[in-house]
Amino acid sequence: MIQLLFNGLVTGLLVALPALALSLTFGVLRFANFAIGAMLTAGAYLIWAFNALAGWPMPAAVAAGAAGSALLALAADWLVFRPLRNRSGVTLLVASMGLAFVLENAVRLAAGGATRGYEVAASRPIRLAGLRINQEQVLTLAVTVAALAAVWLLLRHTRLGRAMRAVADNAPLAAVRGISQGRVVAATWAVAGVLTALAGLLVGLDIGVDPLMGWNYLLPVFAAAILGGIGQPLAAVPGALLLGVAAELSTLWLPPHYRAVVAFALMALCLLLRPAGLFGSRWVTR
Repeated sequence: MIQLLFNGLVTGLLVALPALALSLTFGVLRFANFAIGAMLTAGAYLIWAFNALAGWPMPAAVAAGAAGSALLALAADWLVFRPLRNRSGVTLLVASMGLAFVLENAVRLAAGGATRGYEVAASRPIRLAGLRINQEQVLTLAVTVAALAAVWLLLRHTRLGRAMRAVADNAPLAAVRGISQGRVVAATWAVAGVLTALAGLLVGLDIGVDPLMGWNYLLPVFAAAILGGIGQPLAAVPGALLLGVAAELSTLWLPPHYRAVVAFALMALCLLLRPAGLFGSRWVTR
């Protein structure tokens, strides 16, 4: 049971970063970004290209891949979403679906459909108090906690973060107060690109890098964001942890491949009983 709980927490942390990116973009831009899974895939492949193809050490490959993913997100906003900025959320959602298909097929065209792996040294699992802990799980804990702390500090203690919160709460009023919405939107996309690249790294270390990796995580990401409260960035984290633990514990009664059903059931139950999510309608960074 303790092993299942630990595995569930790690599974939740794998979902937390893209769910946080989804909530950030929804809070500022007011549409559900269906391309969040494809952005995760693109970020994972960028890191893989710098690491496996260019031969860079993993820290440098991660930094370059995260920067490239941020630039890719900014380019996607400029080419796809910026011309549709004043359209409805449904229009932007459909546009994000098209972007997802383009990104996934571009990755498949450039790198092929085979599963890839990062150039990292093999390591033995750690045995601690009866737990079996893989090095990838330790890295997931470290990277996710550091990324979440950085986003919390950004939103809570920086001028840019306060501007992002103001635009999310009331964009017209923020514009009257002199806040540049274009600057806030660009910063939001850049942060989302970095978060999805880090998530792609962690998922790639866990299961391998393939063109459908982001698509497989799309339902859990949306479920975690909805459980926490869509549009409330850090609320996605407890939603992801709850989802991960529930999915792992469900394997006591259900076959492992039914874990996606658990995510869908929790999301549907939350939409029926508490549509605003576990934390209501306000940003939890306040």
